[in-house]
Amino acid sequence: MRSAKALSVLGLSIGLLGMTAVASNADTFNFTSCHLSGGCGTATSFGTVTLTQSGTSVNFDVVLNSGNRFVETGAGGGELFLFNDSLSGSTITSITSSPNTPAGGLSGFTDLSPVHADGTGDFTASVECTVASDCNGGSANTMTLLTFVVTNATLAQLETANANGNFFVADILCGAAQTQCGGLTGPVDVSPSVVPLPGALPLFVTGLVGLGLLGRRKKTAAG
Repeated sequence: MRSAKALSVLGLSIGLLGMTAVASNADTFNFTSCHLSGGCGTATSFGTVTLTQSGTSVNFDVVLNSGNRFVETGAGGGELFLFNDSLSGSTITSITSSPNTPAGGLSGFTDLSPVHADGTGDFTASVECTVASDCNGGSANTMTLLTFVVTNATLAQLETANANGNFFVADILCGAAQTQCGGLTGPVDVSPSVVPLPGALPLFVTGLVGLGLLGRRKKTAAG
């Protein structure tokens, strides 16, 4: 009886652990849509945007791949990154970039008058270089990663599409490794489908296995 009870507790613990891991509230989106001047050929993967809920704030990690880097052009509304946030009480804090940081720093804004990016529509929040000349095209510091925090917001509030159906936009200089568009600039945006974070799905399965073990032990005890 003690052994069965211990296994039941273990099964419940594993189940709750797995289900809690899935409820960690993190979503990853892929940049798959190209609006660069000159096009992108068959290229369909330019980087990712990951949003993680942390208390009453949301952490953003925007990662470009294949040598792509953030720049500011007129096609991207003069912004490095755009999204939708019309919440009057939210702010953008803790902005960092890698591997370099512009000399004049980075700034973030929410609840903006609509900012337009070519081919993707209007957005109400942005991250930009505080000094625009730090990030103009090919003269910009090399930045392949942007991280920042949006306060007083939830994933659901920030994972909203604009009138064109777009969620997030990065203005990029296409890297040499992205051979279909190397050297070209312009916006890329994400697909509307959410991709589970690596590891979340296995933990979810672990949770189901743990709950299944608990149910099996109860059934055996009843028999």
